[in-house]
Amino acid sequence: MLIDWNAFTPWPALAGGVLIGVAAAMFVLLNGRIAGISGVIGGLLRYAKGDTLWRVAFVLGLLGAPLLYALFATLPRPQIDAGYGALIAAGLLVGIGTRYGAGCTSGHGVCGLSRLSPRSLIATVTFMAAGFITVYGFRHLTGF
Repeated sequence: MLIDWNAFTPWPALAGGVLIGVAAAMFVLLNGRIAGISGVIGGLLRYAKGDTLWRVAFVLGLLGAPLLYALFATLPRPQIDAGYGALIAAGLLVGIGTRYGAGCTSGHGVCGLSRLSPRSLIATVTFMAAGFITVYGFRHLTGF
C-alpha cells in the first residue's frame, strides 16, 4: 500500500469527523432520532403522516452541504476506478446489506458505537470486514 503524503490531510479529516459527531449528537439529543442515512431515506419511501418534513430537510442538507462548501473552497475531484456495472452492483449490495443489518455505517458506525451498542459493534465489524475482504478479492485476486 502506498500513501500519497501530498494528499494526506489529517486536520480537515479531523474537523469533518468532529462535525459529523456533533451533528449526530445534536440530532439524537434534539430530535430523539438516530442519524442513520438508510433509515432516514427508507422512511421517505414509506409515507408516514407527520414524519416526512424532517426527513426531506435531512436529505436536502446532505445534498446541499457540498454545494455550500463549493462556495468557499474547491471540491475535491473524485477518482472512481470502477465501471458503471460495478458501481450499480455495489450500490445494490450495500442497499441489501443495510436492510439485513438494520442500518448503515452512519447508523451503526457513528451513532450506534457512540451509544456503546453491542449490536452496532457487531454490525460495524461485520461490514468493515466484508469491505476489506471484497476490496482484497477484487483488487488482488481478480485484478479488477
